[in-house]
Amino acid sequence: SPVSPSLPISLQSCQCLAWKPRPAGVWPCPGESQHVVAGYSDGTVRVFSVSRTEMELKMHPHAAALTAVTYSTDGEMILSGGKDGIVAVSSPRTGMTIHVLADHKGSPITVLQCTRKQYHDFGVEGGELWLATSSDRRVSVWASDWLQDKCELLDWLSFPAPAGPEGLDSLPPSLAAFCPWEHGVLVYVGFGLQKEALFYSLRKKQVLRKISLPAFATSLSLSPAAPFMAIGFGDRLLRLQPCPAGEPQDYAGHDDTVHLCRFAPSSRRLLTASHSAVL
Repeated sequence: SPVSPSLPISLQSCQCLAWKPRPAGVWPCPGESQHVVAGYSDGTVRVFSVSRTEMELKMHPHAAALTAVTYSTDGEMILSGGKDGIVAVSSPRTGMTIHVLADHKGSPITVLQCTRKQYHDFGVEGGELWLATSSDRRVSVWASDWLQDKCELLDWLSFPAPAGPEGLDSLPPSLAAFCPWEHGVLVYVGFGLQKEALFYSLRKKQVLRKISLPAFATSLSLSPAAPFMAIGFGDRLLRLQPCPAGEPQDYAGHDDTVHLCRFAPSSRRLLTASHSAVL
């Protein structure tokens, strides 16, 4: 049954959200409801039915404001990360939190992402890889088998940076994403010794290559269907970068920092956003 909010709406704000994925190869049924999960400033995770425009579930796995949320690739689990660096794994079926991970404790979670994997890839069991990135330039990569309640740390990355004169809030964000066109590789951008995008191999445990950038990135998206990545910057610039090499295309038109860029699943469209412009 629908759950009513327990706090006045003025005390809450939605910080992040994600669409529930459809199982691979499954077409939507007539009347089937789509769902989104949203993370709130009061530490709650809420699931909404889009077609019924109502909240169906509210969970409270965090003591701090939410900063990142996503579904597992099959939609059976919700991963959420907080401003305090705590990551929770919860079941939208039961409303229970089944894992609480404190490996990033003390630094806000900036990215959570899941991807499918072959069962014995990287010498660990499980059908899914997922990563968590925090503001202190650390990335953890996990292998999970949700049905067997398994969650195993596969890799831990920590990227060096010069001493910042200001707090974390003023630094460029730490962002990472699994590479759709290069199996077993993730891409990282963030404040560091150089302005660059790093391609890291989970198999070789090393950086394979680097792509120089004109500035520190403020947003990142990798095309799911072609070897391109979109990178936003603080000086109103958007760059479309061919990978592994090629001449980048730069686009102006934003009125402020390009803080969000997302490829459509088809890769035929790219959504970008700044302070008051969505392109």
